[in-house]
Amino acid sequence: MTEAWLAFFHLSAVLGWIVFASAQAALCRPEWLNAAALARLRRLDTLLWVAAAAVLVTGLLRIYGGAKGAAWYWGNWLLHLKLTLFIVTVVMMPGTTRRLSRWAARHAADGSLPAAGEVNGVRRLVMTETHVVALIPLAAVFLARGFGG
Repeated sequence: MTEAWLAFFHLSAVLGWIVFASAQAALCRPEWLNAAALARLRRLDTLLWVAAAAVLVTGLLRIYGGAKGAAWYWGNWLLHLKLTLFIVTVVMMPGTTRRLSRWAARHAADGSLPAAGEVNGVRRLVMTETHVVALIPLAAVFLARGFGG
C-alpha cells in the first residue's frame, strides 16, 4: 500500500507543477496583463515553488521509502535523468520569480505594467520550464517499468 500512496502523491505533485506552469504560461501575455493578472501570476509562481518542493519531497520518499529501495533507484540512469531535468527547471524558475516581483513592485510604486517584450520574455522562459518538466514523466514511466537499470 505504501508504494501506491507514494506513487500517487509523487504523480499528483508532478501534475500540479505542470498545471500551474501551464496556467502561468497561458496567463503571461501582454494583451492580458493587468493588475489582477499580475497578482494571479505571482500566486501561480508561489504554487509552482510549492509544487516543485512537493515533487522533490515525494520523489525522495519514493526513493527511500518505496519497495524498490534506494540502491535500485540510485543505480538507474533514468533517475539521474529525472533529477537533471528537475534541477534544470528549478534553476530557471528564479528568473521568472524575480521578474514577477519587479513587475509587482513597479506596479505598486507607479501603476505601470511591463512592456510587451518583457512579458513575452517571461512567457518564453515559463514555456521552456514547462516543456522541460513535461519530459520528467517520460523518464519516470520507463523507470517505473524497470528500464535503465
